[in-house]
Amino acid sequence: MNIWDDIKASFREGSMLIRLIYINVGVWLAVNLTWIILFLTGVPDPSLHILRWLAVPAYLPALLTHPWTPVTYMFTHQGFLHILFNLLWLYWFGIIFLQYFDQKKLVGVYVLGGLTGALFYIAGFNLFPAFHNVLPVSLALGASASVMALVIATAVYVPNYTVYVFLIGPVKIKYIALVAFILTTLVDFPTNTGGKFAHLGGALYGYLFVLQYRRGKDPTRRFNKTLDSLATLFKPRKKKIHVTYKRPADDIEYNRQKLNEQEEIDRILDKISKGGYDSLTKKEKEILFRMSNKEN
Repeated sequence: MNIWDDIKASFREGSMLIRLIYINVGVWLAVNLTWIILFLTGVPDPSLHILRWLAVPAYLPALLTHPWTPVTYMFTHQGFLHILFNLLWLYWFGIIFLQYFDQKKLVGVYVLGGLTGALFYIAGFNLFPAFHNVLPVSLALGASASVMALVIATAVYVPNYTVYVFLIGPVKIKYIALVAFILTTLVDFPTNTGGKFAHLGGALYGYLFVLQYRRGKDPTRRFNKTLDSLATLFKPRKKKIHVTYKRPADDIEYNRQKLNEQEEIDRILDKISKGGYDSLTKKEKEILFRMSNKEN
């Protein structure tokens, strides 16, 4: 089995957490390979050509012509460190999340948290005057809003879950989540403001998810139901097998054929009585199996 087969098998048999990581890595590789091709062919500013199709714009006319971007942006990264840290946080907190929730809820929180982050980013840049000059060219990308939703949801649901942090020791995840939220969302707010708006949206969704779940409601249920319907729609249907039996043209031919079949069966049974079933050839075993099924 080659590396590509290993990857396909790992994706097919892995958890939804592993699949989300694979999708992010796959998009990152595709973006960077496309960038290289565009650069080598002399296309000016290749990043802009790629990101305008995948990153979510805050400018509403651009958003209307690219309505898929609130979904694609949460799987799109540029720099290596950008995707590395997002996926590390996704993996660490995803593992803990799956100890208390099922895999469908993991996907639901990831996607719906990302969509809420996109909504906050778009609303923030359109509502506040500080961003009017950059609004037409503003783009957001990355899984950080989705990851923040999972981080906050996990920390709110099991705040006293303890992990061992290198050089520090045991730490409750509520403190890790709080520090991560403050450092990535509140500190130095004017820098990467669009990303910080998205973090706020993701964090809010993670908190509301746990709040509703504790009240006996699953905020991801409708989304997962829709996802299941889409998966069923695109799943290839199994073809029905129709079996027909054709009778010979006349009774004489039919009786002759039955006699030949019986003689063949008698010969095979006689061979079994003398040398056992293992003495049969592959073809003789197939004939015996076919004839026994025909009789039944």
